Amino acid sequence: MRVIFIADAHLRSPSDNNYQLMLKFLGELPGRVEMLIIAGDFFEFWLGDSPEEFPHYKPVLDALEKLTNCGIKLIFIEGNHDFHLQKYFSSAFNADVSPNAITINLDGKKLFICHGDLINMKDYGYRALRFLFHNPVTKLLANILPASIPASIANRLGNHSKGNHKAAAEKWDSKQLTRSFAAKYFTAGYDVVIAAHYHRPFLEETDNKCLLSLGDWITQFSYGEWLDGELTLKRYAG
Repeated sequence: MRVIFIADAHLRSPSDNNYQLMLKFLGELPGRVEMLIIAGDFFEFWLGDSPEEFPHYKPVLDALEKLTNCGIKLIFIEGNHDFHLQKYFSSAFNADVSPNAITINLDGKKLFICHGDLINMKDYGYRALRFLFHNPVTKLLANILPASIPASIANRLGNHSKGNHKAAAEKWDSKQLTRSFAAKYFTAGYDVVIAAHYHRPFLEETDNKCLLSLGDWITQFSYGEWLDGELTLKRYAG
């Protein structure tokens, strides 16, 4: 079985290089993979059930529709930039959507997959912000407010996020945080842990346990590939 894992594309404008490469990459998947798992922050900002407020995402949504029409299973784990996707993604793509994490079994191995924004238990400011975006009241407001408001939030969030990543990298060791987080799931019986969020790609295997950090699709174009029981970290050259 072949499965692709991607995260942190932060897609904004169809004219952006990473957006164009994503469209090309997705266009190459039909007939080659059985499942695509998006582990959050695929979009720079998405809030609510309707794509109408985000016309700049139509090309990539069309690409996802082509994939699913070809029989590729789509799983979407929400990140810290894309929220409340379930109604639209389940109806448009028959996708499975999770607000937190998923557990799946592939080729006899048990995998835990998450975005990773909750790995750092001490980042209290972020956890409060996440609660704000994920709560039902925010979802309701997103569906009744004018499209200009989510668009404005998207721009602010994008600019703020860049500064936050740099500050967080200086304050915390994201690699060690991810290792400690994964260790708990290995102890609980998982064979593989896959996370993202920190934009730092790495793959580690110890005692038949595998930890994959997906990196990003902004400048690194990194992704994970599962093929017949083996997990690899790859980079797309275009």
